[in-house]
Amino acid sequence: MGCIIEEDDGDKVVMEPPPNFSMVEEGIYRSSCPRPCNFSFLETLNLRSIIYLCPEPYPEENLEYIRSHNIRLFQFGIEGKTEPSLATLKDAIRGALKILIDVRNHPVLIHCKRGKHRTGSLVGCLRKLQNWCLSSVFEEYQHFAGIKSRDADMKFIETFDVVCLRQCLHSIIYQYQGYGSKKRRLLYSEDNVQKPRITSI
Repeated sequence: MGCIIEEDDGDKVVMEPPPNFSMVEEGIYRSSCPRPCNFSFLETLNLRSIIYLCPEPYPEENLEYIRSHNIRLFQFGIEGKTEPSLATLKDAIRGALKILIDVRNHPVLIHCKRGKHRTGSLVGCLRKLQNWCLSSVFEEYQHFAGIKSRDADMKFIETFDVVCLRQCLHSIIYQYQGYGSKKRRLLYSEDNVQKPRITSI
């Protein structure tokens, strides 16, 4: 379903978000892999970064779009058809989370192919880092995965060690501001901040 934007000259433009598009929280979005028909919608997000969770090369038309809009691409190749090794999956999710929670990379879009399993696993681990209860984490995962929810994904989210990640990110602090405790920002001490690892074009 598209959204209608009225321009200054009175013309109306229909902008179509990618399937499974949603805001995770301010500055963080999720979706399936965008197609050219979604590019006009993406422009409204003013993206600074994209986290791509598939091992396949990024589609050429998407590369052209992000180059022309100075959007950084962070790629973490997680297999979708076959179950990846636990060590490989953990490394990819940890690396993606470090990029995701760095506000210098926001606004950021997370996507895999369909925006369900790999994207859902990353968002689920983010929710654990945000101290969501598991029932709420699983409810969100299942909302996007639908009937194709994977027990292996939910087991991974349940057992993912966020304590280790918090120790790695000791320079990051949560500060609540704006709309009370519901609006969360991550602020940085510039000293000793680990530089993002860019797996890019």
